[in-house]
Formats: sequence, structure tokens, C-alpha cells
Amino acid sequence: MILPYALRLVCLCLASFFLVHLAFALAARCLAPAVLRFVERLRAQSAARLLLALRLAPAAIALMAVAGLCIPSYLSLEEEGGAEFVGFTCLAAALFGAAIWTISWARSVRAAIRSHRYVRRCKHAGSFWIAEGTAPFLGIAGIVRPKLIVSRSVADALDCDQLAAAIQHERAHQSSADNFKRLLLLLAPDALPFVRGPAAVERAWLRFTEWAADDRAVSQDASCSLSLAEALVRVARLGVAAHSSPLMSHFVAASVDISVRVDRLLSSANETVTRKPRRLAIGGALVALPAVVLPMAQPATLRVVHGLLERLMH
Repeated sequence: MILPYALRLVCLCLASFFLVHLAFALAARCLAPAVLRFVERLRAQSAARLLLALRLAPAAIALMAVAGLCIPSYLSLEEEGGAEFVGFTCLAAALFGAAIWTISWARSVRAAIRSHRYVRRCKHAGSFWIAEGTAPFLGIAGIVRPKLIVSRSVADALDCDQLAAAIQHERAHQSSADNFKRLLLLLAPDALPFVRGPAAVERAWLRFTEWAADDRAVSQDASCSLSLAEALVRVARLGVAAHSSPLMSHFVAASVDISVRVDRLLSSANETVTRKPRRLAIGGALVALPAVVLPMAQPATLRVVHGLLERLMH
């Protein structure tokens, strides 16, 4: 197919993203079993962070490759002439790249709409919102301005201490920006269209995220672990909320074993104050980032990348 200068750039960006993302997604899938075994030895918060990084890494690396290598090399070395032929392989990869992004954005927008519609049906009552109806729900909805929502059935089923402990758990989700992380997981493209990403990694992330919120809820007062455990059991007996959105945190998530959470809360190991998370890994990543990005701008690197793009295009 013959394409002009600008459309060739778009085609190469989509094709490059798809191929780089596919390679690293397959690598992440191969590493997933070992990582899942390793995180069982970590604190819940650290395990959740590592799993989130594993899930988002392929898309992040592919975006960096396109922004730091593909676009600069094309703009600096490709002649702004007339139209040029683009081969079938490049077009097919570009179509796959467009497809995985379209699917990820579609599911994210759909989840956001479902969450927004649910919040609109709730009534503001002080520091939280009341959900009408009999469907049980206790959780955080929203990303920019998260709202704590409690259904009347849940409020009636819990006493003051249990409700306070459950709210502390949800506030922990809010302070950790877990709904924003849920959005990132939805936005992360799949390796191939209509082939969902590593479900085991996402389920493990959800489990450790709930454990981390439990730990933070009882970190300042270990005595409230009993109230939180009782709240879990009572809300679980009410059933799973009928209105669910991937962008809403649920106090009782259907995919997380409640008995394990209760056992953790009642165990003596969780009666100590949780240590503050380490910032060493984040600081090291920020220091190492320039060492990765700066070589991308070197002329020699851009010439090599442009040669690869020419081969891909033809």
C-alpha cells in the first residue's frame, strides 16, 4: 500500500509498539510463574507493587521504544518526500497494534461509565455516600475524586466498630490510589486482540491489594483486626454486590478468598504495626531512568533504528 509521510509514521508507530509489546508480553508471561512464587514471601504491599509492575512493564517499555526511538529516528532521518510503499507485514502489525489499543480503551471507558452511573444513583451523606436498594456494597468508586459508598444493607448489618474498621480498609484503598491502578490494568493492552492478559497475575494483584489494605487498616490499632474480620464475615454473608465495575473497589471481592483474609487478621503476625514501605526501589528507578533514555537520543542509535524501521516498512 502507498502511504504519505504522516501516515507512514502512524503505521510504523503502531507496528513497532505491537511487535515490541508482544515480545515483552511473552517474556512477562514466561516469568509470571516464578514471580508469583516469589511474591508469596513478600509483604502484601510490596507484592502488589511488583505484580503491577510486571503487568504494566510490556506496555511501558513499548511506549518508551516508540517515543524514544521510533518517532525521533523517523522525524530526523526520513525524507519528507512523496508517498512510499508499505508492506503487508508492517500493515498487519499496525492493524494489530490499533486493535489492542482500541480494545483496552473500550473496556476502560465502559468500566468508567458503569462506575459513574452507579455513583449517580447514590445519595451524599456526610463523609460517604449511601447506595439505595437491597444489593450489598461497601467500597470506593471513582478515580479523580474517589467516593466511599455504603449500601443500607451493609450499614444495617455492621455495628459501629465493624463499620469503622471496614471504612478504614476502604480508606486504605483510596490513599493507595488502587482504583487508578485498576484503570492502568484495564488500559494495559493485551498481547493479541481478544486474548486477555495474564489473569493469574491480575488475580494475585487483587489478592495482595486487599491484604495490603487490611494491613494498613489495622496498622495503627491492631485491636481493630477482630472488628474488621467480623465485618468481612457479615458482609460476605450478604452476598456479592450486583453492581460491579472493575474501577470500583469492593470490601468483599468475589475473587479473593475471605477465609484467608480473616485468618490473616486473626493471626498474631498481623498484630504488629506495619512498617512504612521502602522508597529505595522508586528512587533507584528514577536515577536509572536517564541512563536508559539518554542513549536513545544518540545519532548512531537513531540510524540503527531507522534502518530497522525501513526493513519493517518494506
